[in-house]
Amino acid sequence: MCRLNTLYMIQRAGSGHIGSSFSSLDIVTWLFLKELQLGSDVEHIYFSSKGHDSPGLYSVMIALGLIPFDSIHTLRQLGGLPGHPDVSTPGIVANTGSLGMGISKAKGMVQANRLSRQKGQRIFVMLGDGEMQEGQLWESLASAVKSGMWEITAIVDRNRIQSDTWVDLTSPQGDVKSRFRACGWRVETVNGHDFEGLEEVFSSVAEERKRPQVIFAETGKGHGVLRFLHSADENDDTPYPYHSGAVDPELYSEAFRELKERIEAAFRSAGGPAIAFHKGPSRECANPLPYLQKLVPAYEDALANAAKERKKLVALDADLKFDCGLGKFAAEHRERFFECGIAEQDMVSQAGAMAGKGFLPIVHSFSCFLTARANEQIFNNATERTNVTYSGFLAGVVPGGPGHSHQAVRDIAALRGIPDMLMAEPCCEADVPWLLATLLDHAGPSYLRICSIPWERVDIEAIPAAIGHGRVLLPGRKALCFAYGPVLVSQALAAANASPHDIGVVELPWLSTVDSAWLADLVKDTDILFSLDNHQVDGGQGTTLGQALASLRSPAPRLVQIGVEGIAVCGTNSQVLAHHGLDAQSLVDRFDEVLRDE
Repeated sequence: MCRLNTLYMIQRAGSGHIGSSFSSLDIVTWLFLKELQLGSDVEHIYFSSKGHDSPGLYSVMIALGLIPFDSIHTLRQLGGLPGHPDVSTPGIVANTGSLGMGISKAKGMVQANRLSRQKGQRIFVMLGDGEMQEGQLWESLASAVKSGMWEITAIVDRNRIQSDTWVDLTSPQGDVKSRFRACGWRVETVNGHDFEGLEEVFSSVAEERKRPQVIFAETGKGHGVLRFLHSADENDDTPYPYHSGAVDPELYSEAFRELKERIEAAFRSAGGPAIAFHKGPSRECANPLPYLQKLVPAYEDALANAAKERKKLVALDADLKFDCGLGKFAAEHRERFFECGIAEQDMVSQAGAMAGKGFLPIVHSFSCFLTARANEQIFNNATERTNVTYSGFLAGVVPGGPGHSHQAVRDIAALRGIPDMLMAEPCCEADVPWLLATLLDHAGPSYLRICSIPWERVDIEAIPAAIGHGRVLLPGRKALCFAYGPVLVSQALAAANASPHDIGVVELPWLSTVDSAWLADLVKDTDILFSLDNHQVDGGQGTTLGQALASLRSPAPRLVQIGVEGIAVCGTNSQVLAHHGLDAQSLVDRFDEVLRDE
């Protein structure tokens, strides 16, 4: 039943992780029913480090009445169940989704319990086997043994598949059980879908009082629906199709029928009553955006073309080959493509050394992980005065469904202090090739920030802007609004056209660089400027403009910065933009608030 409800939640949300939720669901069910001792004097703790399996976790919590049943309809909605675990949800004890932190968090909970003299509480933490590639996980093992943290039981959901394909074809980790044993952990193995086996192994580790334990649960990614299991051989790197996202309606109906028949058969076998299945409320669908553009395929073409001209160009990836538009490059230049697995710091340092040997590396991952996890390594590369380009995807506050662990709204600020860093974000497909070429030619580090989701097309002539210069898309006498990227440029144009005030729109692709002379000439007759940031207000492009304005005429135009404030919220894209005041209507209102008394 929990699998069926999990499938419904993901399908209704339009996104989520079916494979990971289904592979771990039997283990999570067993833990909640038999191990956590809910309602007792000492309740034990469970959380998922990998975080992708949160829909399955929610379905178990809903079934037990730990969260309201109606929340089943709210996955990845504003104010509903977050795309990755968040402590705002009752019963969730840790924010996860950024991999590798789980055992460290579990150790902190144990230390806190010991300091407060709370005895006997055990901590169960779910790990992904792809997560074994994150360095923090291995850093966390030894001290847990040194401190005798018998309270920790880690469970590895060993479905052997990570984001793109098989773990062993991505970044094989060798004998991970022996690596845990070498650190002093007690190691057990079980079939993660066999409840009798789960009972036996958890009963055994419950008696441990000297050291932490890890249980390797052999599972199948997508287990429970035949079509959701990977059909490729373990030597075939064909992508696993159900890691993330909803499925097509036909497959959804097929999976629903398979699960429904199994549930009905189980109830009949147990002599139970007939079970009722209910259809969820209809979902309001947003009107499709006209003339959608997709920047990831545009990047894929631009990168492949650049590789033909630049024989020293190499590409490195962190288990996101298809999310980062690397399929064509990997196929056409296999010897120049390096899959590094979920190990951003290692990947960035490799790239720096390649650059030191005369190659031209481009490093790829989601912006939220690339710029934060590997920031020290990016700085180190910059101090060697080499040319490394960092391509960050899933940039900005949308998509909003995954939640704050995946919303890159600190990346510009994180890289702003890197010496000689040149940063840019394309506004349209036509911008991608020339911006990529400009960054590759830059004598120093560079960052290409890319919106991963299809978005409304913005018609701009494919005329490259000089570094530090922007393009006036809409003239205006009352005020000028600066924006970048497809999301905010489209909202700025819509807001300016809807506003009763005469507001111009300037697209400025350079995120941390602005030419003072160009800016001075542009704003010489303007008293009010707006800057829109698909990023936190602090450290975004608005900061760049503010610094440049400080050196201009006195008094300089007034700058009103608009961007993300506080923690980015989870929800649909329209909900998230409206919440942070970045949708067109919110901008119309903000423009009017500032300008009506001018």
